[in-house]
Amino acid sequence: MADRTPGKIDFRRTLDAYRARRGQFRTVDVPDTRYLMVDGHGDPNTSPAFTEAIEALYPTAYKLKFASKRALGRDYVVPPLEGLWSADDMASFTTARQKARWRWTLMLMVPDWIGEAMVAAAVAQAAARNRPARLDDVRLAGLSEGRCVQTLHVGSFDDEADVLARLHHEYVPDHGLRLAGTHHEIYLSDFRRVPPERRRTILRQPVAPAR
Repeated sequence: MADRTPGKIDFRRTLDAYRARRGQFRTVDVPDTRYLMVDGHGDPNTSPAFTEAIEALYPTAYKLKFASKRALGRDYVVPPLEGLWSADDMASFTTARQKARWRWTLMLMVPDWIGEAMVAAAVAQAAARNRPARLDDVRLAGLSEGRCVQTLHVGSFDDEADVLARLHHEYVPDHGLRLAGTHHEIYLSDFRRVPPERRRTILRQPVAPAR
């Protein structure tokens, strides 16, 4: 749950890109954003690399948060976990749900006032105690998505297929658009603790004008 302590910036409340409504597709212009990222492949339910990616990202992100407050006087709530998902055949997401074929990048957003040196220091600090297995895979990178369509999904990840099918095959072409980037999910709920039926996830798809 987000920390609402006064003085902390909560990007879920201040950034338009973190807003979406259930049952409504919405077009939004997403600004260029930097993230801590870790890549992987395979079924997130069974792949050890998926869990290890999360275990590497969060300690680094919290070291950054504490360093920002201490050194810069700027405190913030660590943003929600996000993921980029792709496969050679998009039906792996919408119909077949062949999770073993999925490629993913897990991400935590980094505020624009934090520099590369501070990120490197946070990684080094995260290594000092109980070094995460995939800490060396953590990188700072930018993501440029631009125009996107997104909606809020409430429920199990396995129930996303129908929503994604409507987005890909109805809303996008009906509005003179085409798919133009990687499927993006923003996990407003901690899926390690929240029951599947209560999970809140923003589903985002970058788009461009249809040719």
